[in-house]
Amino acid sequence: MAITAADVNKLRKQTGAGMMDCKKALVETDGDFEAAVDVLRKKGQKVAAKRGDNETKEGLIYAQSTSDGRSGVVLALSCETDFVAKNSDFQAFVQSLVDIAINKMPDSIDELTALAYNEKLSISEKLIEQIGVIGEKLVISGYEKINAECVVGYNHPGNQLATIVGLTNSSEAASDAGKQVAMQVAAMNPLALSKEGIDESTIARELEVGKDLAIQEGKPAEMADKIAQGRLGKFFKENTLLSQPFVRDNKQNVEQFLNGAESGLTVTEFKRLALS
Repeated sequence: MAITAADVNKLRKQTGAGMMDCKKALVETDGDFEAAVDVLRKKGQKVAAKRGDNETKEGLIYAQSTSDGRSGVVLALSCETDFVAKNSDFQAFVQSLVDIAINKMPDSIDELTALAYNEKLSISEKLIEQIGVIGEKLVISGYEKINAECVVGYNHPGNQLATIVGLTNSSEAASDAGKQVAMQVAAMNPLALSKEGIDESTIARELEVGKDLAIQEGKPAEMADKIAQGRLGKFFKENTLLSQPFVRDNKQNVEQFLNGAESGLTVTEFKRLALS
């Protein structure tokens, strides 16, 4: 069967594979379009097996809210090289995954990858296909979601870092303040919303370190515990979002900034993803 340029282009549009790979797949299958798609998928499986141990330190992270502003997701797709991450087809693929996540709001990466990408492939299968197209290992390395009265996303320039923040109110003032706080989360990387969100093991470690430092500084043993408690308070201030100094006005903390923007406004939850 003669393979036409239109056939090759049709397969390329559906799979994203290169023109030569599409032509070879169609020639191999004597023009059987569905069989050619399977050939390209099998190529992806072979590439995935070969590159399974490769590191994926590059990629893109996108944060996005739903049209009603009450839900949001942040998703990271990692690859091996910066060259791939800057490719427009890769960027479009990441956006397509975010669109599906926004529409279905799965609870985990496993649930996300099990969703249908299109009528024929799941997201998991599409990833394998794209590995064959791109020739690099691809991994959904992070995925988080938030539901709240107002959810705001922030994408840091370069898309190596993104955040989403949930707030108690959905007014325009709350949304504007949320954008500022989402940027704060990106810049300051808080460990928790408040000190109640810091796990006991971290608190115990900070107290132990603070006590040891006090003793090393020559402070009396009987004062070491009190000094450690003071240092723990500083740790909370620096590492919990609502207590952090607001980056645009460090004379107030984030909690005060929010309450000034709208009485009673606060953050319910936040998520932050960054490429390591």
